[in-house]
Amino acid sequence: MNFAAHVEATAHAQPERTALVWDGGTLTYGELDARAGGFARSLAGRGLHAGHRVALVIPNRWQLVVAVLGGLKAGVTVAPLDPLLKPEERAEILADLKPALLLEDVQAERAEWTTRDAPVAPALVLYTSGSTGRPKGALLSHAAVDFAQRSWAGPVMALTPDDVVLAALPLSHSFGLNGALLAPLLVGSAVRLVERFTPEGVADLLSRETITVFPGVATMFRRLLDLPAFAGGPRLRLAVSGAAPCPWETAQAWRARTGVRIVRGYGMTELFRPLSYLAADPSDFPDAVGRAVPGVEARVVDDDGRTLGAGDAGELLIRTPAVMDAYLGAPEDTRAVLADGWFRTGDLATIDRDGWVRITGRKRERILRAGHSVFPPEVEAMLLTHPDVAEAAVVGVAHAELGEEVAAFVVLRSAARATADELICYCRERLAGYKYPRRVRLVGALPRSATGKVLKAKLAAEG
Repeated sequence: MNFAAHVEATAHAQPERTALVWDGGTLTYGELDARAGGFARSLAGRGLHAGHRVALVIPNRWQLVVAVLGGLKAGVTVAPLDPLLKPEERAEILADLKPALLLEDVQAERAEWTTRDAPVAPALVLYTSGSTGRPKGALLSHAAVDFAQRSWAGPVMALTPDDVVLAALPLSHSFGLNGALLAPLLVGSAVRLVERFTPEGVADLLSRETITVFPGVATMFRRLLDLPAFAGGPRLRLAVSGAAPCPWETAQAWRARTGVRIVRGYGMTELFRPLSYLAADPSDFPDAVGRAVPGVEARVVDDDGRTLGAGDAGELLIRTPAVMDAYLGAPEDTRAVLADGWFRTGDLATIDRDGWVRITGRKRERILRAGHSVFPPEVEAMLLTHPDVAEAAVVGVAHAELGEEVAAFVVLRSAARATADELICYCRERLAGYKYPRRVRLVGALPRSATGKVLKAKLAAEG
């Protein structure tokens, strides 16, 4: 089912129910659906239809919600892009996406528009940082989006129409878009939009307003706990972590301070949230990320693809109705991760006899910084565009607040004079704020194995 049809149904049954709240305004479900209909009509008026892609570069405002729902209504493929991307990063994504239209704002038009029942195009393109040095767009079907929202709203968060969900996460990212926006709209909850997270601002909202569910990343929870007077919110019943591991110590400290549990889980842009703890199940283990949610399968395999037994470590494979169809325009990258319906996560894990999954390492390079995935090849590729850089290796190093920090080891060309600070500034001007390396070390040579492979584990230990 096209997701927008769920919002239409709520709008027809309870048009006065509050859908969106933000500083200075609200939209009911009836108004939200009408504005989404107006946007769908404007797209049709421009000649856009199934097969066209529409890029949205809009912050956490009602305009983004209207554009996402209106795009789905019209049957186009919607691509929310992070407004904080640097011009070069945005240009690279747009060159890959080839959108028929790019929008940075939406007008408050109204129209009756009934969602088409049989969409023939993907619903969403969500971009992930490039594991091969360039960003990749994950194509997600309407069926995948529908399954994902039912999972989020049902077993993971147990949402009801009486809930008010805080949307302080970037809605251009998978966790924010699904857990903080679409899942609440599926069941008729209200969404409290926050354009930009600050610990003081969110603490104030939680204390003053009726907010019952708070999806966030570990860094958000930690920064709130750093406020001496923070005590949660009087109506808050659940917090949900995602995008990066939430340390057990943070989850325990949060519960002790607020009396509210953080439901932890595991997912990625290509999969939504296939592994999770569940709102109705009090089970919690310090070292496990959850277990497969209903309708999802997980297994671990060895290097030859053989399924391993309980407790044995191997690469984690997941089969879920919410998996992406493909990476846009990247068949080889798609084949590298998708086979026979199973997605190769690139993470190493064990699964015990009760299904609890524990991540033990990574087979594919990835840095998780404050909930954002950063792939070293993308940062290395940027460093190598600097005329003074001969070689670069990027690794993640432990960081108490962010989880991991991006660190780069750089070999300069002969007679080059670039400094570490200059290289940091160079990357900061060209990469999104969460991607660029905060630490750059100039070295005479990168450590390598006998076969010439850079020994990144050794660099990370030195970082």
